[in-house]
Amino acid sequence: MRLTTKGRFAVTAMIDLAMRESKGPVTLAGISQRQEISLSYLEQLFGKLRRHQIVESVRGPGGGYTLARKAEKVTVADIIIAVDEPLDATQCGGKENCHGADHQGGTRCMTHDLWTTLNAKMVDFLDSVTLQDLVDQQQQKAQEQNVVHLHRNPVLAQA
Repeated sequence: MRLTTKGRFAVTAMIDLAMRESKGPVTLAGISQRQEISLSYLEQLFGKLRRHQIVESVRGPGGGYTLARKAEKVTVADIIIAVDEPLDATQCGGKENCHGADHQGGTRCMTHDLWTTLNAKMVDFLDSVTLQDLVDQQQQKAQEQNVVHLHRNPVLAQA
């Protein structure tokens, strides 16, 4: 599997969007600044996400992006597939010609079934994790950090 920055950045940007969209459309410039992802790269990713009906764009002043469906209805697999990220651990792209056309008629390698099974498990796992799950994780981490911060600063805890 090659999960490149395309997939990682798309998921990160979608978490950012989902965490902030309750206040209105979220700008790519804001996501770019908060997540340190190139604005032009985000524009490319969000074009693909929009074409896959995962996000919607809102034009004009106060415009930006919103989710096209609820966060609990968007899976990590949806996001990764939308930005054309390959989820394939085989070297042959699932074509079963692992050794290439010039080697014994393009036969499968001995570990082809192992990697094919891994592909299925990866897709199942990523399909089981929703954007809402990731938002909830981030909110939980933020709450835990606030509690730790208050315990370390008794003056803040009394305020």
